[in-house]
Amino acid sequence: MEMLKFSLYELLPDLPPIEVLDVGANTLHGQRPPYLDLVLAGRARVTGFEPDLRGCVQLNHDYGRPHRFFPQFIGNGERAKFYETNTPFTGSLYPPNQPLLASFTDLAEVTALQRVHEVTTVRLDDVADIEDVDLIKIDIQGGELNAFRGAEKTLAAAVVIQTEAEFVELYQGQPLFADIDAHLRSRGFWFHDFHDFGSRTLKPLRSPNAAGADQGMNQKLWTDAIYFKHPFRLEAVPDVKLLKLAVLLHDLYGSYDFVHFFLQAADARRGEQVAPRYRERLTAAN
Repeated sequence: MEMLKFSLYELLPDLPPIEVLDVGANTLHGQRPPYLDLVLAGRARVTGFEPDLRGCVQLNHDYGRPHRFFPQFIGNGERAKFYETNTPFTGSLYPPNQPLLASFTDLAEVTALQRVHEVTTVRLDDVADIEDVDLIKIDIQGGELNAFRGAEKTLAAAVVIQTEAEFVELYQGQPLFADIDAHLRSRGFWFHDFHDFGSRTLKPLRSPNAAGADQGMNQKLWTDAIYFKHPFRLEAVPDVKLLKLAVLLHDLYGSYDFVHFFLQAADARRGEQVAPRYRERLTAAN
């Protein structure tokens, strides 16, 4: 279904802003974080972590107050090794799996190991600046599960998660999608969708897109996975969180059926009629 052009905040003007936690906040050139439209509308505040100091400084400059970005490595709170590569976006707390990467087109070329640093990781639950979280976006090249393991309180507060996950070991010893999925489901989250897939062809074949970059064939290597609070276990989810969940699913992901479901749940608690007005707005938009 085509994404609709209106924000759910139009029906919920008094709802507080979305609190975004972005771990690995630096994006590839030209990419937009999924929450950017909410930020531009003044409807979201971002707390981000980007260990690349230059990238972190740029993020603070670009976003300005009240958003804030910190140059910290998020993990389990222990000392670790950071494997710096020739591309800022592919460095990891896991070593690049060079034999596998070299088998696929255009991967080894952007993950060449440059040097190894000793670093101290920080648990999300130990960061005083995180007051509340609605949306977690995380992309730290295989380190996502370790970050979640240090974020029990943060996960309990969040209603939506967008996490990168790999299907094969691009980095040696990294957790894969199945590991992340099991952990999040055990914390009361419901798998919802995959958002884009990363694919490459096995060498020596290529499958270029219009821009000439290899787009892969059938092998899926990585993705962003979308989760939200289990829709049939909402007893502990506060009313405001239900409404923020609906906003995120509408404005970011176009999951209009679940938006209506969560609005109905909120209406039943609050004695309001937002869901019928939303249904009318959907009908008018189509």
